[in-house]
Amino acid sequence: MVTSQRFALPHGTTLDCRVSGTPGRPALVFLHGFPEGAFIWDALLAHFSRPEHGGYFCVAPYLRGFGASSSPAEAEAYRPRHLVQDIEALLAEVAPGGAHCLVAHDWGGAIAWNLANQHPARLQRLMIINSPHPGAFVRELQHNAAQQAASQYMHFLRRDDAEALLAEDDFHRLFGFFSNTESQPPAWLTEEERAKYRALWQRGLHGACNYYRATPLVPPRAGVPGAEAVQIPEHLCTIPVPTRVLWGADDFALLPGLLDGLEAWIPRLEIRRIAGASHWLVHEQPERVTAELAQFLQEKL
Repeated sequence: MVTSQRFALPHGTTLDCRVSGTPGRPALVFLHGFPEGAFIWDALLAHFSRPEHGGYFCVAPYLRGFGASSSPAEAEAYRPRHLVQDIEALLAEVAPGGAHCLVAHDWGGAIAWNLANQHPARLQRLMIINSPHPGAFVRELQHNAAQQAASQYMHFLRRDDAEALLAEDDFHRLFGFFSNTESQPPAWLTEEERAKYRALWQRGLHGACNYYRATPLVPPRAGVPGAEAVQIPEHLCTIPVPTRVLWGADDFALLPGLLDGLEAWIPRLEIRRIAGASHWLVHEQPERVTAELAQFLQEKL
């Protein structure tokens, strides 16, 4: 059974979490992205907490700025160091010996990449789902015109009025993020799923949009150098833990070039390109994600 639990962290942040399983068991921790919530992982939490599937203690926080978790008003509070601090402190609480695996999508992946670089002892394995490695993202935003074009939506989400525009017409624009076409919503976006997202977004979108306001990793445009002004030292790109990357090949916002060259930073890397899936792989192919994670958990370190 998946329930809710709040974790008050030592530095003052409170994270509202979805949890399943017995504390003290090997932990799996799941990080969602934008404009998602921790509920996207519920089926995985329920599955992997069962004794026949490992009996893990499964925890999925609503990230800072989402749901009932702490949501500071200022954009500066969403800089990477603060986001990493939240999850590093949560891991210290729920997995003192290190999480058996950290699973992360989209913005959750951005946090996870940084955490795995800075605090590798906090996790034994890393599974990333359609979230660009920071070194690759900087490279592509600087040199790949197609990725620059695909990422232009980030500038919209940085606008002062982004929250109001996203909330218009029953969150029409946000629901549109989930579709590769203008007219046809994806099959997984049922009325039940819409209700979950609507309830989340009605709590407010300011914190979620602040992720985009705080990051320098945006495509350059007139008056905004964005990624052109960013240089990431090589030592901040290395990922020493075993890493599996799942990538929906039809992601129209994050292009396949983001997978190029990852092995230079990640010595123990596996990449699974998944045809017929978009950015929303967790929703679209839950059985594939479950199978990939189960297999990854069984690999010897």
